[in-house]
Amino acid sequence: MGFIDYLISLVIVGLCIGGVGRLIVPGRNPIGFWGTLGVGLAGSILGAIVGALFGLGVLSIVPELAIAAGLVYASGRSGGRGQLMP
Repeated sequence: MGFIDYLISLVIVGLCIGGVGRLIVPGRNPIGFWGTLGVGLAGSILGAIVGALFGLGVLSIVPELAIAAGLVYASGRSGGRGQLMP
């Protein structure tokens, strides 16, 4: 797989993880497209690291979704502006 293919797959996985993370958190999530992409990428990367540390294999999707949902929750509660950092 080439570098461009890897980046495209990373964006697609990030959007999917971020979208599911937004669905997990109840209520309105005003973070938008770029926020969803950001929390999805962060959740998938950090969750993959946690999954690798614990040897979860395919089940590393669980910490990926948990981290993404936590980031969606935190970003939605940052003064109502929908930003990742206050």
